[in-house]
Amino acid sequence: MAMAMARASSGLAYPDRFYAAATYAGFGGSPNSSSKGVTSKFSNDVALLLYALYQQATVGPCTLPKPRGWSPVEQSKWTSWNGLGNMASIEAMRLFVKILEEEDPGWYSRASNFISDPVVDVEMNHNSKVELPTKNETTLPEMKTIPTENGNSVDKDVLVEGVGYVGVYDQWVAPPVSGPRPKPRYEHAAAVIDDKMHIFGGNHNGRYLNDLQTLDFRNWTWSKVEVKANSEDPVRVTPCAGHSLIPWEGNKLISIAGHSKDASEVVNVKAFDLQTYTWSTMKTYGKPPVSRGGQSVTLVGTNIVIFGGQDGNRTLLNDLHILDLETMTWDEIDTIGVSPSPRSDHAAAVHAERYLLIFGGGTHATCFNDLHVLDLKTMEWSRPSQQGEIPSPRAGHAGVTVGESWFIVGGGDNKSGVSETVVLNMSTLSWSVVTTVQGRAPLASEGLSLVLSSYNGEDILVSFGGYNGKYNSEVNLLKPSHKSTLQATKSGTPALDSGSGAQNATNGTRDVDVEFEAGQEAKVREISMDNNEPQIIEVNEVSERSIAALKAEKEELESALNNEKSQSLQLKQELIEAESKNADLYKELQSVRGQLAAEQSRCFKLEVDVAELRQKLQTMDTLQKEVEILQRQKAASEEAFAKQKQTSGGVWGWLAGAPPPTQKPNDV
Repeated sequence: MAMAMARASSGLAYPDRFYAAATYAGFGGSPNSSSKGVTSKFSNDVALLLYALYQQATVGPCTLPKPRGWSPVEQSKWTSWNGLGNMASIEAMRLFVKILEEEDPGWYSRASNFISDPVVDVEMNHNSKVELPTKNETTLPEMKTIPTENGNSVDKDVLVEGVGYVGVYDQWVAPPVSGPRPKPRYEHAAAVIDDKMHIFGGNHNGRYLNDLQTLDFRNWTWSKVEVKANSEDPVRVTPCAGHSLIPWEGNKLISIAGHSKDASEVVNVKAFDLQTYTWSTMKTYGKPPVSRGGQSVTLVGTNIVIFGGQDGNRTLLNDLHILDLETMTWDEIDTIGVSPSPRSDHAAAVHAERYLLIFGGGTHATCFNDLHVLDLKTMEWSRPSQQGEIPSPRAGHAGVTVGESWFIVGGGDNKSGVSETVVLNMSTLSWSVVTTVQGRAPLASEGLSLVLSSYNGEDILVSFGGYNGKYNSEVNLLKPSHKSTLQATKSGTPALDSGSGAQNATNGTRDVDVEFEAGQEAKVREISMDNNEPQIIEVNEVSERSIAALKAEKEELESALNNEKSQSLQLKQELIEAESKNADLYKELQSVRGQLAAEQSRCFKLEVDVAELRQKLQTMDTLQKEVEILQRQKAASEEAFAKQKQTSGGVWGWLAGAPPPTQKPNDV
């Protein structure tokens, strides 16, 4: 039985696995024995497909005439089988096992009594036999292996069970992905939600990208996400590289920072909704960081911590900013201690929800391999001593955490790519090498992405893309062994345990309960020296008091946390009310501005009318003076006329034109 299981685990023994699956699904025996009906373990459509694949695998393409009698079951069975055409028998076996695993993932563990040696000769409907390919002749799509540094390839321990289960530990392998492969790229961003890896943006041949691609880990199939227009927020998704992608609220991807040709002055935060397939701009408050790329972005609880990077003027940065995703408020943090030197393309991780670790990165000419730790409780930087095999300087690497282990992949030193995959135990700060790839493998690249997923309850590291002289679009995965996560602890000494008590107090009930159980299961003894005589002191009571103190501190911290949440909600409500008041005041201000503009226009018209009236008044004064002159002239004329009339011979004589009498001197 053990040897049969080993063959079934080789990834090449599909006949073995197929017949076990067929027997488990109710298709055991000869093909004719299962042609009388369709198994009732599955839905009708699935059962028909399994029947057709079983017939195709054991008999071959359908050559039977279409049933003449009206039997819906026989008609459906013939139609399903005939629809497979000339599919190869070995491919039908693979699909049969794949569909069974999708419908009943735990079938293999329940069907151990069906596992037996492979059946090579299969009875045919036409009393003939067909010889199935043996393990050495099979043409199944195999898992590609990544050559190690010594030239050896690990393939005998690699297992592909239907959808890509990996059975080899601590070695990089390339799964047989399908679907339209994304463009090769680097400096892109990746995140995992619901067993799917989402790739956004990046750099391809010097051009920025803004496409969103998805790799489904359940069937290792690529697909491009068709983004829909957002009527409420018609945001333009600018092509970018050097940004970060954070999963949030189960169905959102947050894209933050990055370089682009249409760069803004500050960091932008955008969100993609995986339910509506739309992008939107996330409105933030406070003072946002200056626009940048190559920064590290780490999710700590509900806060995003951003460190370093390079701005649009190629100025290297080492500032620290925190974005609270509950209030969407930026906060620039003033730290104490010696902070890391300005850098970009480094890696960051968080340990115990308290310590931020920064490793490597580089400037325009130099790469680093230093390790810095920021205590997020005290905001104090430190540079502790590293233990074990300290990695070489590098930039553009990627990392993920598995428990207390921080795996680092790829990167370069401005000369060549880094071929080692290393792991850091974050409690002891001890390094070790997990594996080494050979030559210019895609894993020895800068700007690659690394995410953490799981399959069958085991963690899997998945890398994509990168640049090492050429742009890559390869997918590689590694299953870390328990040994790789613990071997770094052997030579290291605890480095971050000084704050473990505070960590346990702040991590809630789980850590306190673990400590309580440990205190109840074992008796702790201390050895003290008094008067040069060793004494053994029972410290159970001390332990219980410590646990009680921890519980009290936990309750106090929970109470403080509840108060902080209450104050945060209150401040958020006040902020909403203030925004509402500001909106009303702004509307009122706009109304007043409109009225003022109308009054200004009316005042201008009045000024014009006044000017016209003044001009008319001036004209009237001139006319008045002319009238007075004419009146005086008229009065003078009338007076002269009256005098002339008196001295003439009367009115009639004057009218007749008689000359006035000549006056003589004697008449006087």
